[in-house]
Amino acid sequence: MRFNKPVVGFILGLLLPLIGIFLVYLWKGDHQGFFLFVSSLTRLKGMASKVFTLSILINLVPFVYCINKRLDYALRGIFIATMLYAVMIVLIMFVW
Repeated sequence: MRFNKPVVGFILGLLLPLIGIFLVYLWKGDHQGFFLFVSSLTRLKGMASKVFTLSILINLVPFVYCINKRLDYALRGIFIATMLYAVMIVLIMFVW
């Protein structure tokens, strides 16, 4: 298949959490502007790690889809992108 490439999975794994951040904003945004919400993430480190953790859960959808359709190479790309987000979350929580 043409979608069974690690690059496709990696790009999908990087872009979907951005949509996840927007969904978290819609859920917990408290009627403030999106850019104000994002700027509050830079000021409040505990909030940023929680929002990023919730946003990478959206990667479960293509992950399970790729497992069921046996798209192993795309699955590798999604997994690598998710692990990069996980490293970023750990750095936000404990280093910065």
